[in-house]
Amino acid sequence: MNDATPPEFDRRMLEALICPQTQTTLEYDAQAQELVSKSAGLAFPIRNGIPIMLVDEARTLD
Repeated sequence: MNDATPPEFDRRMLEALICPQTQTTLEYDAQAQELVSKSAGLAFPIRNGIPIMLVDEARTLD
């Protein structure tokens, strides 16, 4: 494995993760490396294969 390639997000984790604000399911955006909560209007970043499920770290959807 190349050190420059970040670890991939394990899609099986998506089944266990929910939005911390609305408690609803999330969608995985592979291109943006984010977990999207449409109900909250937030996108949670995935860094080094680890989802950052903090509202303060989330990006507001347009």
